[in-house]
Amino acid sequence: MAESGIGQRALELSDVQGIVDVIQLAENLKTEMRHSWLSNGRQESVAEHTWLMTISAVLMSPYLEHPVDLGHTLKLIALHDIAEAITGDIPYFEESSRKDAKLQDEADAMKQMQAMLPSASGELLLALWREYEDCETPEAKFARALDKLEVQLQHNLADMQTWTEQEFGLVYTKMDAECAYDASLRALLAVIRSRAEHKMIQAGHDPSAIKAAATLTKVTSDEAPEIPRA
Repeated sequence: MAESGIGQRALELSDVQGIVDVIQLAENLKTEMRHSWLSNGRQESVAEHTWLMTISAVLMSPYLEHPVDLGHTLKLIALHDIAEAITGDIPYFEESSRKDAKLQDEADAMKQMQAMLPSASGELLLALWREYEDCETPEAKFARALDKLEVQLQHNLADMQTWTEQEFGLVYTKMDAECAYDASLRALLAVIRSRAEHKMIQAGHDPSAIKAAATLTKVTSDEAPEIPRA
């Protein structure tokens, strides 16, 4: 798919208005709060999460085992959570009906934004979002890994009082699958995890016990037999 304006028809007023409308809608991400906290005690917004992912991508991209197109990666990162401008953010560990409907709700939100845009912009927006969700290209895999890593990096900077019980265990279960394919990402993960463990120790927690419990819970969950549907 062409990503430039070359060969496209001239923009009409209604096209520009649609683009501005989607940009204004995306502004919601500046105030949509995530279940992460900043070092100054304020909650992190979705936009701030996205921004720190872009910094991580720029700094890590030269060292990947599997080279990526950095510009394309940044497009995926910029748009990966844009559906939350409509749906809102849902914490990773939440168990609820809205979590069960998350992917479909986000797909509907993307279709809604696509319909607001001129065809070239709308098709590109949806294609990039789907690429990230499918996580098959090198750029999408890289972006997906940084999504998980940024969360823990931000938790490391926040006051320990903001950590939920689940978030202790996620230090050992949330990031590995996305980072396993690349040595540089595994190295980044190791440093981020080490700093999380240092934070836990300073707060009087035992990382070894937390790791053992989290690993056991994950193995039990992964091995649980599928419950037959009626």
